[in-house]
Amino acid sequence: MVFPYVCFGSLQITAPSRYSRALDRLVPDIITSAHPVEGEGNIGSVRQFNFTSVPPFSFMKEKLDFVDAEKCECKSTLIEGGGIGTSTETTTLHIKVKPTAICGSVVKVELNYKLPLGVEVKEEISKAKNSVTIIFKGVEAYLVANQDAYN
Repeated sequence: MVFPYVCFGSLQITAPSRYSRALDRLVPDIITSAHPVEGEGNIGSVRQFNFTSVPPFSFMKEKLDFVDAEKCECKSTLIEGGGIGTSTETTTLHIKVKPTAICGSVVKVELNYKLPLGVEVKEEISKAKNSVTIIFKGVEAYLVANQDAYN
């Protein structure tokens, strides 16, 4: 079981300097590297993720729009890569880590996107959603196996 604040913190939402030392090690099948581009993890900060061939795109840059560390919640907007301009016009991601009745966590991810007129990208969206699931499962598996890793 992983507490919400531990799960949220392990995703390095508000600690961009630790991206390259964490997510790429936790899910090397998906993320080759991750690093801050601008900011210190607060609203307006930009971070970049570089991917393996598993996701349908090689990289993405996202801008952090909202962070509530106490509620383990954040929102971001894709600003470059990740299919912006080709597969989607706009993409936003809303992540919430909620407690369960047995002291664990449930991660809720809401992905909103607007497709360009006449574009159909069901396969790309499905691959992207699957990649996000693999990332969270990898983080969860690491935290379960290493209970003191983020205390």
